Amino acid sequence: MNLDTNRDRDNRPILFFDSGIGGLSVVKEARILLPGRPYVYVADDAAFPYGAWEEASLLERMVALFAELIDTHRPVMTVIACNTASTLAIHRLREAFPAEIFVGTVPAIKPAAERTRSGLVSVLATPGTVRRQYTRDLIRDYASQCHVRLVGSETLAGLAEQYMREGFVDEAAVGAEIAPCFVEQDGRRTDIVVLACTHYPFLVNRMRKTAPWPVDWIDTSEAIARRALSLAADLPPPGGEGVPPSGGEGIVDRAHFTSGTPAPALRRLLSGFGFQF
Repeated sequence: MNLDTNRDRDNRPILFFDSGIGGLSVVKEARILLPGRPYVYVADDAAFPYGAWEEASLLERMVALFAELIDTHRPVMTVIACNTASTLAIHRLREAFPAEIFVGTVPAIKPAAERTRSGLVSVLATPGTVRRQYTRDLIRDYASQCHVRLVGSETLAGLAEQYMREGFVDEAAVGAEIAPCFVEQDGRRTDIVVLACTHYPFLVNRMRKTAPWPVDWIDTSEAIARRALSLAADLPPPGGEGVPPSGGEGIVDRAHFTSGTPAPALRRLLSGFGFQF
């Protein structure tokens, strides 16, 4: 029997993948633009944080993990809602799984270069994203006329996770992590900070509060969702007539944590986003 019928494909989920809960910032935007399909959210919390991993080891882990995830969930599309994972592994995943559709997440350096008035742009990311040649190629290709400062934070993603789980965060710690993003040069100041980690938008209000001066904080979550929407246009329409939006009655959105034992606070958080375990 051919299981890959149109109706079967119509009901396959969109898989969102991140090292932790940062990808929920993308899910929030995707639910607006891409209703009607079930979602699967996968957090590789057993390996969190990705930014501290050695590249070869992380790449090997991701390819092996995706072999399992694709076999288990059979996604119609996979959104890698993580800058560190995307800049490292998106090309390798596409090579390893050529039949799959992958949407990556990359630092929004091009729009930052187009918007800046001062010419001083900072990219706030994990150390892994800062080290990646992919990131430096984006600067070369799209921001060669700007002064781009790369700021790698080892703790900001963890602070975002804490904030989402517990509802509070040390504002002084957030301020210390973002401080290197603010540059003054020849009478000009940094006017744009690229949030090159999907965890960081959850802290943007705290960043605004602790910043030494106002800047434009660029969050790529909506752009990622719009890219997924454009690729979804080539897929069979989801479900059938009367199929409710993602998370509605009749559609079950699932969450999976690679640790197998997410903390109760994380379970509550994902439940609040409409996911079941």
